[in-house]
Amino acid sequence: MWTPLYLLLMVTFNIYLTHGYEGSGYSPLEDDEDIYAHNRYANTDSKRPWCSPIKVKYGHATCSSPYGSYYKNVKGTRCNIYCQKGYELHGAAHIICQTDKRWSGKYACKQKRCHSLTMPTNGGFKCLDGAYFNSRCEFYCSPGYQLKGDRVVTCLDNKAWSGKQATCTDLEPPRIQCPSIKDKVAEPNKLTARVFWDTPEGRDTADGILTDVTLKGLPSGSEFPEGDHKIQYTVFDRAGNKASCKFNVKVRVRRCAKLNAPENGYIKCSGVGDNYGVMCDYFCIGGYELQGSPARVCQFNLEWSGTEPACSFMNINVGIRNAAEFLDQFYEKRRLLIVSTPTAADLYYKVQVGMLQQAQCDLDLRHVTVIELFGVYPTYIGRIGRRLLPPALGLQIRLLIRIPQNKFQMVILDKHGVDKERYAFPVTNQDLFTTIDTFPLRIDEMKFQAEAGHTCN
Repeated sequence: MWTPLYLLLMVTFNIYLTHGYEGSGYSPLEDDEDIYAHNRYANTDSKRPWCSPIKVKYGHATCSSPYGSYYKNVKGTRCNIYCQKGYELHGAAHIICQTDKRWSGKYACKQKRCHSLTMPTNGGFKCLDGAYFNSRCEFYCSPGYQLKGDRVVTCLDNKAWSGKQATCTDLEPPRIQCPSIKDKVAEPNKLTARVFWDTPEGRDTADGILTDVTLKGLPSGSEFPEGDHKIQYTVFDRAGNKASCKFNVKVRVRRCAKLNAPENGYIKCSGVGDNYGVMCDYFCIGGYELQGSPARVCQFNLEWSGTEPACSFMNINVGIRNAAEFLDQFYEKRRLLIVSTPTAADLYYKVQVGMLQQAQCDLDLRHVTVIELFGVYPTYIGRIGRRLLPPALGLQIRLLIRIPQNKFQMVILDKHGVDKERYAFPVTNQDLFTTIDTFPLRIDEMKFQAEAGHTCN
C-alpha cells in the first residue's frame, strides 16, 4: 500500500515535470487519469521510461500506446502530428517515445506562405501581413494607368493567391484641347479667307508620349471658302488609345446688293458680282455710250461706290470743225471705219458700202462707226449715217489721217485712234471682221458679250 506521503511526493514530481515542459501543449494537472496512470505504471514497472508530454503549437497530436489510451507518453507510444489550417508541418509527421526518454523526431507547425508577388510595371502593391496565410494584398497603379485583374488577393491555405497577378495598363486616352470657333470675313474681292490657328498639343496621361497626330479637314493657313468647316485633331499614345477634339471654321462673305446691267449694256465683275472688294465694269452695246460711273466697287459698308450708270444712244457732235477734237469723241468708245471716195459713183465705193449695209448688227457688235467722205477739191462732204459733216471737217479728217482724195481707200482706227489697217480695194465683211476681232480690246469684248449673250446670230 502506498502511503499518503509517498503519493504527495509523486504529485509534486509530476507538477515539476509539467513546469519543466511548459509550452509543450501537455499538462498532467489537466488530466487526473494521466496522474493515476503514471502512478500505476510506476508501481508496476519502474524501469519503463516516460517521454516529455507532447504539445503542438498551432496544431495537435494523436497518440496510441501499447499500454492503453492512458499512457500517452510512455515508451513505445506512437504519435501523429497535425497542424491547424494555415500552417504546415516541418519535421517528422510520426514520432515514437524511445527508451532514452526522447521522442524519435522533431516537429513544428509553421505558418504557410505564398510565393512573393511581382511588382506590376507602372504600379505596386501593399500587404497587411507579407505573403503569409490570410495575408491580404492590394494592387495599385500609377496615375494614367488602370488596373487589370484582381485588385485584392489573399494568401490561401493551398499557398496560392486567391487571384491572378494584376497588371497596370494604359487604358486612359490622352488629352487634347482644340481652339474655339474661328469666325472670319472673306478677304476683299475674294470668296475665301485664309485662317490660321495654333496646332493643338495633346498630352498622354500615362507616360506623356504621343505616337501620332492626325488632322481631318484643311490645315492651318489654308484658304477656306464661304461656309462652315469642321476641323478635327486626333492624337494616339503608345498603348493605342486615342482622343479627339473638334472646332469649326466659319467664313462669312460680305455682299452688296446685286447690280443690274443697264439697258443696252452689260456688266463684267472681277468676282461673283456682289461680294466685298469686287469691282464691276459697265459696258454698252454698239451705238450706245455709257453715262455715269464706268466702274463701281462693293465697299466694306456693303454700299456700291459711284452712281448707277446708263447706256444712252451715242450723241455725236458733228458741229465740231477741228478733226482732232471730233475724233476724240470716239476715244475708248468706238472704232472708226472711214470710207473715202472721190465720187459716190465710184464702183469700189458702191461695192464696199453695199456689203457694209448688210452687216450693221456685226458692226454694232464690234463698236464700229462708219464715216463716209466724198468729193475732191473744192467740193467735199461727209456723213455718219444720215448726219452730214461740215465740208471743212471732212477735209481735215482726210489731211489728219492722210487719206488721198482722188481714189478709193478704207481705213480702220481702233478705240485709241490708232491706224490699224488700210484697204485700197473693197474687202469682204468676213475678212474685215476677222481683222477687227484680233484687236486686243476686242478679245476681252468678245468674252464679255458671250457671257451676256449678245450675238448677231
